[in-house]
Amino acid sequence: MYTLELPGVPQAWAALLGEPHWRIEWFDPSGKKRIKDIPPRTTTEVEIPVTWTNPVTASPWWPEYNLIPGLFKPAGALFPHDVSGGRLRLTWKAGVDAVFYWELAFANSENTVKIPSNFDWIRFRELFETGVLREEVCNDPWLVDWRSVAERTISGNFDRRRLVPQAAESVNIPLPPGETSRCWYGNSPFAEPLIFAENEPLVFMTHSGVNTWISTEGILRCDGKVWFFTPFD
Repeated sequence: MYTLELPGVPQAWAALLGEPHWRIEWFDPSGKKRIKDIPPRTTTEVEIPVTWTNPVTASPWWPEYNLIPGLFKPAGALFPHDVSGGRLRLTWKAGVDAVFYWELAFANSENTVKIPSNFDWIRFRELFETGVLREEVCNDPWLVDWRSVAERTISGNFDRRRLVPQAAESVNIPLPPGETSRCWYGNSPFAEPLIFAENEPLVFMTHSGVNTWISTEGILRCDGKVWFFTPFD
């Protein structure tokens, strides 16, 4: 059994939403994927396979705001690389590694040759430290479409040249009267806040799936051209 050491959430998330609940996902010793939800400021233990490299993810979520798991990017760890004694240390950086592992496993469901546990995870991590990747990807790895990279890796080979920001579309969102916040925080722990000048239109760069931002006024969700704003009470 390993005790999970969870990271602190970004200051803006905690200030606006409070401490999160966490959804933990991991492989048990039989290789079955397990899920556990834990409340804020709670520690937990998991039993994981010790004979092969495997991922653990922790997704923050806030049920009181209807911010379900998956809307905000997760923290994570890779066993055994992030083990210290009887503790497994989860970080925001390793959340990318763990999600890429899950995506490789999903893309590999019909292929028993390219096993994610055999991937060179040490070299993969070094890519983000050596300056060979684009600066924006190093600053925020969640700009990459990791599902696409995983599918191409399984069908061919891993190629670091695929680690580029995914296509984005600008959406001008006319928020309701009275919404005065000019500073918005995204769902990636690495993303810089979006700061709009007074009277500047609110133009957000959106990617596939549900895009989520928070401000002092409330929560903005955008899926394609459809957007929803939920003010804080």
